[in-house]
Amino acid sequence: MEIIAKLNNLRMSPRKVRLVANLIKGMDVRPAKMQLRFLSKRAAQPIGKLLDSAIANAENNFNLDKKNLYISKILVDSGATLKRWLPRAFGRATPIMKRTSRITIILGERTPTKRKRVAETRGKKKDAKSEKAPVSDKALDMKEDFLAEEKKEKSDKIKKEKRPFDASGKSKSKHFARQIAKRVFQRKSI
Repeated sequence: MEIIAKLNNLRMSPRKVRLVANLIKGMDVRPAKMQLRFLSKRAAQPIGKLLDSAIANAENNFNLDKKNLYISKILVDSGATLKRWLPRAFGRATPIMKRTSRITIILGERTPTKRKRVAETRGKKKDAKSEKAPVSDKALDMKEDFLAEEKKEKSDKIKKEKRPFDASGKSKSKHFARQIAKRVFQRKSI
């Protein structure tokens, strides 16, 4: 079932309104209202009022629950354009187009489908199968040994990387001093 609410001749450019409209398209009603409430765009307020109107239509006219509603479509079209003129130099005039928008919100009802229920039951079956087949203690021990060896190898590599020459600090400082000198005096290759 589709619930429709319309707003005609909003004195705002459709391009600016679409920025807000695309943000809430496909969202559930409650998160969309919160999004509009804290959005800093000027178009958020009239769209929020229109959304409230659509929700009221759904509740009062069709006896639908607010929790199941979502924004299935939101259309922003251009309305009548007010044409004005701005005086310019040498007696010329420049046209000013004051655009208006027409907004249509279409709400849909989201109900649990059979596919979701089937997926949930399948997930339960998989969990039950995994519980039936326990892993042997021998396999767990082998895995722990393998992980311990990997950890040891990594720590050995780290220790080797920290000491470029000897364990003393002098060789380290010489090594790094050479690297800095190479960078400073490096010439361009031809």
